[in-house]
Amino acid sequence: MKSHLFMLSVAPMALLAMPAHAHAAEPSAPQSNGKPATKPAKAGSTEQVDTAVVPSKSANTDPRETSSSAEKDDDIVVTGLRASLESAAALKRNSDSIIDVVVAQDIGKLPDDTAAETIARIAGVQVQRYNDEVSGVLIRGLPDVATAYNGREIFTAELRRAQLQDFPSQALSALEVYKSGTADLIEPGLAGLVNVRTRRPFDFKGLEVAGGLRGTYNDQSRFFDPQGNILVSDRWDTGIGEMGLLVNVTYAQSRYHNGVRYNSTNIADSSPSSIITPKPAVTPIRYPYSVGLYNESGKRYRPSGNFSFQWAPASNAEVYLEGIYQGYRGETIVDNFDVDLRGRAPVQPGQTIGNAPTLSDVVLVGDTTQVASMTKSGGYRPGIYRSTKHDATNTTQIATGGKWSSGIATLSTDFAYNKSNYRATAHSLDSALTTAPTVKVNFADDGGAAFSFPDYDFANPANYIWRGYYESDYKVNGKGWQWRGDLVLEPDMPLLRKLQFGYRVTNRDANYITGNRYAYTESLKRPFADLPIGQLSMSPNPFRGAVQGFTSYLVPTFEGVDGNQAKLRDLSRQALQQLVALNPDDQGYKDALTKFQGETVPLDPYSQFHAKEQSYAGYVQAKYAFDVGSMEVDGVAGLRAVNTVGRYSGLSKVTVDSVVTATPRDVHQNYLDLLPNASMRVKFSDKLQLRLGYTYTRTRPDFGTLNPAVSIEKVVIDPTKPVDPTDPNSRIQAYGSGGNPDLRPLTSRNYDVSLEYYFAKSGSVTLAAFQHDLNGFINYYTRYVQDPTYGFMQISRPENSGEGKIKGVEAAFQTFFGFMPGALKGLGVQANATYLD
Repeated sequence: MKSHLFMLSVAPMALLAMPAHAHAAEPSAPQSNGKPATKPAKAGSTEQVDTAVVPSKSANTDPRETSSSAEKDDDIVVTGLRASLESAAALKRNSDSIIDVVVAQDIGKLPDDTAAETIARIAGVQVQRYNDEVSGVLIRGLPDVATAYNGREIFTAELRRAQLQDFPSQALSALEVYKSGTADLIEPGLAGLVNVRTRRPFDFKGLEVAGGLRGTYNDQSRFFDPQGNILVSDRWDTGIGEMGLLVNVTYAQSRYHNGVRYNSTNIADSSPSSIITPKPAVTPIRYPYSVGLYNESGKRYRPSGNFSFQWAPASNAEVYLEGIYQGYRGETIVDNFDVDLRGRAPVQPGQTIGNAPTLSDVVLVGDTTQVASMTKSGGYRPGIYRSTKHDATNTTQIATGGKWSSGIATLSTDFAYNKSNYRATAHSLDSALTTAPTVKVNFADDGGAAFSFPDYDFANPANYIWRGYYESDYKVNGKGWQWRGDLVLEPDMPLLRKLQFGYRVTNRDANYITGNRYAYTESLKRPFADLPIGQLSMSPNPFRGAVQGFTSYLVPTFEGVDGNQAKLRDLSRQALQQLVALNPDDQGYKDALTKFQGETVPLDPYSQFHAKEQSYAGYVQAKYAFDVGSMEVDGVAGLRAVNTVGRYSGLSKVTVDSVVTATPRDVHQNYLDLLPNASMRVKFSDKLQLRLGYTYTRTRPDFGTLNPAVSIEKVVIDPTKPVDPTDPNSRIQAYGSGGNPDLRPLTSRNYDVSLEYYFAKSGSVTLAAFQHDLNGFINYYTRYVQDPTYGFMQISRPENSGEGKIKGVEAAFQTFFGFMPGALKGLGVQANATYLD
C-alpha cells in the first residue's frame, strides 16, 4: 500500500518598531552551559545591548565559541520577533546537523500554548490533535520522536520520551528539531530528536523579573481559561567567581467539549427475519453495526516549574545545577450513546433485547447492497454510559554538571536523575433505554452518520434503567539516572578542525499495574432515577449546526458519579448478590461479586510488568573543513556504539479446564547498535549552501510491548466435530495473547540533501529532499503456531514487520518586507510545505 501526504503551512508575521532595552542575550547553543566570553552589562546600564548572539560555528558548540562582534558595547541590536528569527536562522545555517529551530522572541513569548503546538510551524513536522490540543508529533511522517531537555534525555512514567504538550511555551527559550543526528547527540528516534531548551541565569545581564498572563475562550466548552508564568533571574560577583540563579513557575489550564457522531466500522448483514421495505432485489443488505454519539469534555491543567543555578569560578570553568517539575491533572467526562442496528436473540433471561428489526425507507447506494439511509424499528435498545476520570502525571528531573576549557581541549560532564509517575482512575455509570425506539439513520450526511428518534421523550426518567457500574485503576512509574562525559579537541590543523569523544551510561526502571471491576445489572431493570446520584439533567449539545438531529439525553452530573462512588459500590455489591442468587450457575456474576468485596479496585497481578534496562554508549566524531577553489567545504563523520542490557518480567496466566496457573516469566536482552553518521556542507557563497547527510538510527521498543507475560487458554476439543484441514480455526487447541520480549529495535537508514539560501539575516529559502529506509516497525499480529505444550495455538502479540520506505521533499520560506515604506516594513511571512510518499 502506498500513501501520499501533502502539508502546507503559512503564517503572517508583524513586527513593530521598538527601542532596544537592557534584556537578555538569547543563548546561541542548544546546550548553553557557559557564560558569554564578554560579560554583558548589568541591568540598568546605559549601554543598549540586546538580542541573540549569532553563532559562527555549529549549533552544537558552546556560547563561548560564538563571534564576539555582536557583543561590542557600542552595538545597537534589533530585538523581538525579528531577532528570534535571525537567531533561529543562524542556528540552522551553522549547525552540523539538519536542524530547524523556533526561538522565543522574549520571555514567555514562544508562539502558541505548548511546545507541541509551536513545533507544528516547522517544515516536515506534523501533529495530531485530540480534545483541542496537540497530542502527538510526527517528523516526516514518523512517530518515533526522541525528546531531550537542555540536551539530556527526559521521559515520563513507562515511556521512552516526554510528551511535548506538557512543556508550556512560557517556560521555553527555544525548540530544536534535529532531523539528522550526529554522534555526540543522545540517540535520536527513528523520526529524529526534539530538544527543549530553557533559559539560564547567565543568559541575562543581571536582575530580570518577567512574566505574562494570557487567556483562551473555548466556544464549545463556554469557558475562559488562564495561563501564565513568572520568571526571576539574577547574577552576581562573589569572592569565588560569578554566580547566577533563575526560577520560573508556570500554570496552564484548558477546558474543552467535543462531540462526535459516528458509525461502527464493523459491517452487519440484515437478518433473514427482518422485514425490509422497499424490498431490495438482493438480500442481505449491508450496514454498520451501530451509530452513536461520543462526547468528551473536561478540564486539564499543568503546573510546572524549573530552576537553574550557574557558577563560574574562573573564566574557563563553569558548574551548574538545574531541575524541572512537570505536572498534569485531568478531569474528564465521556458520554456515549450507542444505537445497535442489528437484531439479536436474548442472551440472558429477562434481558430487554429485541429480535430482528424492521427496516423501512431503505435507500441503497446505487446498484449495491450497501445502505445509504434507513429507518429501524425494534431490535436492540440503545446503551448509554457516563464515565468520569481523574488522571495525573508528576515528572521531576534534576541535573548537575560542569565544563572546563584549557587550550585546545574542553571537558564536560552531566549527571541527571529522572522520576515520573502516572495514575488514572475511572468510574462509569451505565444506563439503557427501556425500549428500542424507532431511529432514522443517514450514513453519509455532511461527511458522517446522522440519526434521530422521531417522537421519543428523552427527558422522561421513566424511559431509563440502570445497566451497570464500572471502576478502573491504572498505575505506572518510571525512574532512572544518566551520566555522560565529553572531550572536545580543536587542533590547529588545516583539514581536521575538531575531534569529539564521549561516553554515556543510563540506568532505567519502568513498571505498571492495572485493575478493573464491573457490575452488569441490566436484567434487574432498576429505574435509573432511583440511584443515589442526585438530579438527572439533559446532556449539553456539543454540535454546531443541525445535521445531527438527536443531541441530548438524561445523564447524571460529574459529581453525581464521581462524588457518590461509595454509594455506587454498595449498590453494585447488593445487586450482584441478588444476581448470584438468581443465577447460581453463572460464574461471571460470582467473579464480579468477589471483585466488589473491597472498597478499592483489586489490581490484577497478571497485568503487572517490570523492566530494568541499562545502556552504555561511546562515540567518536571528527569535523573536517577544506576549500575547493572559492567554495568552503566542511562536515562531520562519526560513530556511536550503544550496548543495551535489559531485564523484563511479568506473570503469565494459563487456563486449562477452568484451572488457572500463574507462571512468572523473566527475560534478558543484550544487544549492540552501531550508529554511523556522515555529513558534508558545501558553501557556494556566503548566502548559498548545500548539505548532504547520511545517518543510521534506531528506536528501542516501548517497555509495554516487551512484556514477556502471556495469557493462554486451553480449548476443549469436541471429538465429534470433524476437522477441516483447510481451516486452521477448526484445529485450534489454545488461544494466547501477550507481549514479545524478542522484539528488536526499529531501524532506519536516512539520506538527506538540503539546499539553503540565506538572502537576509531573517530571510531564507530552503529546499530539502529525504529518504528513510525503514525496518522493523512494530504491529500486532494474530498467527497460528504449533506449541510443544499447548498444541496448535492462535496467538496475538506485537511483532516486527518488514521493510518500508518514506521519501519526500520540504520547502520553507521566511522574510520580512523590509523594502516597504514605514511601519509596513515590519510585515513578514513564514511558509512551508511538505510532500511525503
